[in-house]
Formats: sequence, structure tokens, C-alpha cells
Amino acid sequence: MRPFNSRVTQPTPAERLLSILTAAHSMTVVSDGHDPIEVHRLDGTGAMGHIHLHAPPEVRPAHPGTRAPVRLELTDIAPTPVRNRMRARVTVTGLLLTEYSMETTASTCMEFGQAVLDDHNGRAYVTYAALQEVDPDPIATSEAAMLTHLVDGHSELVPLLLRLVQPQPDKGMVRVLPLAMDRYGLTLRLEYPGTHRDVRLPFAKPVTRVDQAGPQIHSLLATARRASHRNQLLA
Repeated sequence: MRPFNSRVTQPTPAERLLSILTAAHSMTVVSDGHDPIEVHRLDGTGAMGHIHLHAPPEVRPAHPGTRAPVRLELTDIAPTPVRNRMRARVTVTGLLLTEYSMETTASTCMEFGQAVLDDHNGRAYVTYAALQEVDPDPIATSEAAMLTHLVDGHSELVPLLLRLVQPQPDKGMVRVLPLAMDRYGLTLRLEYPGTHRDVRLPFAKPVTRVDQAGPQIHSLLATARRASHRNQLLA
């Protein structure tokens, strides 16, 4: 388990990948001998609801039987209307112990092989052991709803957070929107004509329960208001 401390301001690749697997409502399943299957879960169980991962064996059996290679492909899309909404791509490869079918209600067992996370930081390879060492982000399944609420219900507050951005935004910025949120902080996207810049606003401390996310956002806003007030006094 990763220790929480004030110096941690963003999730590790393993934490990011686990959050995407936890929150995803769609994915593509590619297995030998079958066309790619687009999986969409609209019942709240998530796209991974009918596939569960387990550790690869320490010793590979001499006769693997009928286990089929499989690849899961997931795309992490920003819930807000930013210019480029794709935040990350995830690919998980392994072996299916039984043939995958959309018709079954039973969970299919997948022997974990390798996971790859591609995002703005580049490419990261995540092992099953690394996934086991991190806890699910309590915000992961609520992030989309919270960011959408912030944009739709309190859009006037988002520009206020620019007071916390260092260095300050360049002239010519056309808009700012929340891009992502996790237990460690909020990411804003600053859009300019033809380009953008992403900035990280860390929370005072990592969120351990989803009901702590609101107070942390309010704390950022309060800090931004104080910064605004100080700037007016110095003007």
C-alpha cells in the first residue's frame, strides 16, 4: 500500500490504471479467432464487471490446454467538454480460462499477463503485483459526476481557481475547464488557440473517502479567494 503524505500530489501509473479499470463502462475485448467485441455496461457494474483478473502462475504449466490469449482495450475520456478529451489508453493482455461471451452472466476468469498505460506522461508498464499494492481511488467512480456538476452547476467558480496556477496563465487563454480529479488533487485544462496546458492543483491531503472530495474542492476555492483578495490589496 502506498503511504499517504503531503509530498504526494498525483497518482502512480498503477493507481491511474486501477482507477480506469474500476470506472470504465466500455471496453473492447479482442480474443484469438473472434472479432473484437465492444462491451458496454449501462447497469452501473462497469465494463470489467464480467471479467476478473487473477495472478499469473509462478510456473507456467507444460500443457496450457485451451486457454485463449485475450486483449482488453480501454480508453479514458474526460467527462467535461475539453478540446482533446482522451486522457489515457489502457491495454491489458492475458489468457482466458474459459471462452468469453457477452451472453453469460457469470464472470470470466482472466490470467493477468501485462498492462500498459499510455497518457501524457508517456507509456508505463504495470504488473499484477503493482496493482495489488495500491488501493482503489475512492473518487474513481464518482469523478465524472463531480466534474460535470462543477461545470454545469458552478461554472463561475472554475476561473477562480486560476489564482492558484503558477506560473500564471499566458495571455490569450480562451477558457479553462476541469480535466480530471483523483484522491490527490484536481487537474485543470487551460485552452489557447491551437494548443492547451494542463495544470495540477493538489489537495491539502489525499482523500480517503469520497465525501471528503467536496470539502477539498471548497478548500481550494477558499485559498483562491484569499489569493484574489491579497492581489486586490496590493494593486
